[in-house]
Amino acid sequence: MGKKIRVQKRGKGGSQYRSLSHRKVAPVNIPNKTESKKVGTVKELRHETGRGSPLSKIRLEDGNVFYNVAPEGTALGQNIEFGSGSSVGIGNIIPLGEIPAGIMVCNIELLPGDGGKIARSSGTFATVVSHTSDGTEIRLPSGRTKYINDECRATIGVISGGGRTDKPFLKAGAKAKWMKSKGHLYPTTKGIAMNAASHPHGGGRHRSSSLKPTSVSRTSPPGQKVGLIAPRQSGRKKRRR
Repeated sequence: MGKKIRVQKRGKGGSQYRSLSHRKVAPVNIPNKTESKKVGTVKELRHETGRGSPLSKIRLEDGNVFYNVAPEGTALGQNIEFGSGSSVGIGNIIPLGEIPAGIMVCNIELLPGDGGKIARSSGTFATVVSHTSDGTEIRLPSGRTKYINDECRATIGVISGGGRTDKPFLKAGAKAKWMKSKGHLYPTTKGIAMNAASHPHGGGRHRSSSLKPTSVSRTSPPGQKVGLIAPRQSGRKKRRR
């Protein structure tokens, strides 16, 4: 009798594949758009499990509270301007159409009112390139450019915690705790090193199992959906003449 392989168990959502949500502070979400400018105050800076950058707790004048990723230079008691007409200062949340070219921004909305989707991890930022009829052109952390609606909001500054990835883990235990906080399975094992009952790539002797095709259809069942899922191409790229 066979057993469920790792892909099937992960799809079921066992305890070892779930992130520790009870240790989360709050979701990062910019409040709904307002026509007039509002001013808030940074009341607290908190660490959240599985997140590389600290969170800033901001209380607005009307009493509403929301959490935002803290850019470099954010301090307790700092005033945060929110909405159209705000000044270009660290931590302020402004529509992209009002941000001058060359300013570094983070936690950018893809659609107006979605709360922020781009450049949210520690040390990342995007740069406002220009304002066109198609929208605001920004340079993403990957280097490519994208046009976004002028009404989409962004936070001024660079996400804090930029040197986090420079520090090595040194010990496997530290890496295991970090992966567990993010809900990732660690350590992982190559499918080719398993037996045939545990993985589709397993079984066989020596290199015989490595010669099996690793490309599978996007509509494959969970027990078979491993390896290269619906790849555009496999193998070496052909040299262009």
